[in-house]
Amino acid sequence: MFKHDKQLLREVRVERPNPTYAAMLQEQLGGPQGELKAAMQYLSQSFRIKNPKIKDIFLDIAAEELSHMEMVAQTINLLNGHEPNAVNAAVGNIEAHVLSGLNPMLTNASGELWTAAYVNVTGDLVADLLSNIAAEQRAKVVYEYLHRQIDDKYVRETIDFLLNREEAHSVLFRECFKEIEDIGSNRDWGIDQDNRLYFNLSTPGNFVGNSIPNQQPPSFNPPQSH
Repeated sequence: MFKHDKQLLREVRVERPNPTYAAMLQEQLGGPQGELKAAMQYLSQSFRIKNPKIKDIFLDIAAEELSHMEMVAQTINLLNGHEPNAVNAAVGNIEAHVLSGLNPMLTNASGELWTAAYVNVTGDLVADLLSNIAAEQRAKVVYEYLHRQIDDKYVRETIDFLLNREEAHSVLFRECFKEIEDIGSNRDWGIDQDNRLYFNLSTPGNFVGNSIPNQQPPSFNPPQSH
């Protein structure tokens, strides 16, 4: 069950309308590294998680990502201004001015529709956590690029907040990862000579040697529920 609180997670403001930047910010609304993708990915992954602590973390973060999506959408609203005028949108998604009446659409910065193909779910908690850690890192990169390209102090404050929250999520996922050393695709399938072999295919130079050092098998435990 989900409940909606009318209060934004954090207030958003802009100094002035900026339709071109509104189109750029669409990337974090409906793009492959955006807030909707993150919310749907973590929610979808949670459906098969049996560990109650980790399941709660996935659902809590998914719910927060929806609140981030709400913040981004409201910022786009403010940046687009009050009247449709596609002439003011120099790049990207002009559809908001000619199709949706300035309602933020579920598209990326180029106007391409959001797709469930962005969502990665394997059913393997190890793989999904690694995917989520990478997803948070990619989202931070996009926000960093967006931060550089706006001088509106209020938009920058919003992006600063979202950047810090993405880092918080990354830390939580990394903590979850520490608890699942011996389940799923992290179980000990055996370490043999092929596992230790390194092919030095870059010439000239050999910076690693011919084998991966200190490759030790983890202690084997029977499969655990997750």
